[in-house]
Amino acid sequence: MVDIRPDPGAGARLSLERLFSPRSLAIVGASSNPDKIGGIPLRYACGFGFAGDVYPVNPNAQTVQGMRAWPSLAAIGQPIDLAVLAVPAAAVESAVADAAAAGVANLIVFSSGFAETGADGEAAQQRIARACRDAGIRMLGPNCLGVMNVRRHLYATFSPAPASGLVEPGRIALASQSGAFGAYAYAMARERGIGLSLWATTGNEADLQLADCLDWMARDPDTDVVMVYMEGCRDGARLCEAFEAARERGKTVVAIKVGSTGLGAQAAASHTAALAGDERVYDAVFRRHGVIRARTITDFFGFAHAAATAGRPRRASIGLFTVSGGVGALMADDAQEAGLDVPALSEATQQSIKALVPFAATRNPLDITGQVTSEPGLLTQAADLMLADGQYGSWIAFMAAGGASDKFWPTLERLMRGLRDRYPQTVLALCTLLAPARRRELEAQGVLVFADPTDAIRTLGVLSVGDQRAAGTAAPGEDDRPDGAGRGKDIGEGKGIDAQAIADAADQLVAIGTGAMSEAEALRVLARAGVPVVPHEVVTDENGLDGALSRIAPPFVLKIVSRDIAHKSDVGGVALDVRDAAQARRVFTSMRQAVRARRPDARIDGVLVAPMVGGGIECLVGVHRDPVFGLVLMFGLGGIHVELLDDVSVRPLPISRREALAMIGEIRGSKVLAGSRGQAPVDRDALADLLGVVAALAERIGERLNGLELNPVLARPAAEGGCVVLDALLTIGESHGTE
Repeated sequence: MVDIRPDPGAGARLSLERLFSPRSLAIVGASSNPDKIGGIPLRYACGFGFAGDVYPVNPNAQTVQGMRAWPSLAAIGQPIDLAVLAVPAAAVESAVADAAAAGVANLIVFSSGFAETGADGEAAQQRIARACRDAGIRMLGPNCLGVMNVRRHLYATFSPAPASGLVEPGRIALASQSGAFGAYAYAMARERGIGLSLWATTGNEADLQLADCLDWMARDPDTDVVMVYMEGCRDGARLCEAFEAARERGKTVVAIKVGSTGLGAQAAASHTAALAGDERVYDAVFRRHGVIRARTITDFFGFAHAAATAGRPRRASIGLFTVSGGVGALMADDAQEAGLDVPALSEATQQSIKALVPFAATRNPLDITGQVTSEPGLLTQAADLMLADGQYGSWIAFMAAGGASDKFWPTLERLMRGLRDRYPQTVLALCTLLAPARRRELEAQGVLVFADPTDAIRTLGVLSVGDQRAAGTAAPGEDDRPDGAGRGKDIGEGKGIDAQAIADAADQLVAIGTGAMSEAEALRVLARAGVPVVPHEVVTDENGLDGALSRIAPPFVLKIVSRDIAHKSDVGGVALDVRDAAQARRVFTSMRQAVRARRPDARIDGVLVAPMVGGGIECLVGVHRDPVFGLVLMFGLGGIHVELLDDVSVRPLPISRREALAMIGEIRGSKVLAGSRGQAPVDRDALADLLGVVAALAERIGERLNGLELNPVLARPAAEGGCVVLDALLTIGESHGTE
């Protein structure tokens, strides 16, 4: 299918100003019934204070809801920033033609009955999208609930949610691919007292995508946080650009992604495609661009509200201040689980606090004890000493039920206000029981308020380092900024990456052709690129076998060589630990016979002979073509148990060296790679170099690469030669470019 959407850019973003902040609004299909789809947006425009011009369009009425009605958009004769189409699907094409004649800037198409209904609906959707493109109109929908701009009183929607009560203006925007969820989220925000700036639902996305709305929201000066509800994405590059626009502007994105599909996993010829499913790829994309992924509706709102209230911590360290030693221990455990550092106070600061409260536990957590109830002034003194000592990203005070006391509340309020003024770079939180009005008072000062200390620490952890549990724990030393692992194309900082060798290796594939390469062909290409592959020879007869055996030290490995057989062990095409030449000759004969019997259709190119390499830990390195984000690199523990272990990390290409090291460190099996029971750790730098070469080769092959898998890769200590690739699968196809 040809993509007919206009390219995004400055012009496209400029046009969204007139979508989200129009000076004029036309409603095509305007109804005198204020409860019908065509009547609701007109009722909202008149009743909620939209300041622009409003034009009801209905050729069958002189007036609609007391306003003059126009027979068509073209008949209005005035500039129209935004027109809403609330007409049946069959009438949309003519309405779009009318909009083009009238010079309308933007359309919102409420109408359903398009791509969601099948092939005929898809064709109709393509026609209206093409007509909009030709006229320079940006279109939201079809099959969507429209947009809202709370500050400007724009409610270009037929959602019933605003009719039950309006949300307060705030600094959180919401973009949803689902209209129903968008309406639900609006109502949830209202019930929770969370203010919104912008709201949009994208429907079928025939033109404007979720990413376009996200990009605009990220550039909106009245928005600090963008909440995103995603079901899928067809343009991964555009989505990443929007995420990056938010990150570069210091805007937090909190996303819920639903609809795990595992595209292509069942039919995949390699483990890479099966394991690098779309959920892992989305996790990696979110992490790369500093997007917080929420797993529940409660977290979706909680994380967004916290980020909008206090911002995101500058570092992943926390100070724990408590009146309960037991809760302090609980919070310390929670902080470790959340990936937060809990640095100890300096000895001098601990002694200063001991002078104030001799029974205090002063390391961090700082247990100031219940003495503060009789000497409230100790709170401020101890808190100041702690915050002045530690360079914390965040700091939390657990005050038990103190907030419920009318007598103690002024002390707490003065404490948090004063700390907010004196430590503006630290995210401050208070955990206690507070009445809603008092909670809102502190939140207005930028102080987070929680009733549950575990919820508080988890939220601060997510704001600090992101929710990385789904993809493992970040490698030691990984950048602890909120935007996650380092970015950029600095993979060349590693060793052994030769751009010319990679180019030459990719050029070899022109002669090899398309389809799945044999193992020998794949190893040859990889070796040319600079990948450390096991020494090997391919033989076709007994004489060739004898020559190879004379040059390779036993024990041996023998494997059948065939483009037609991806999993050689399944057909008896692999023999390990062959002890001597005599056994190798017998295996050579019996293997070819067994494979021919089981796969008479397969072309046999020979038998690969290699030394039996022992020791080390088997790993897997692969590249998979994701349908949304393109080439994706994967790393995990390998061998025959790779699918059972299901322990991998992924990154869309390109990657940085820092990301390569992080991939190695974040799998659950990273502890195995670190060495245990006297075993030396594997050479992680060599593994990172390997990931870099594979990534560079995959990018060089580009659109023709269907898949690449190195399994197993034997990871060894540096003293034992680092890593070596023992087997490989490489599949080349035709170009994946858009026609």
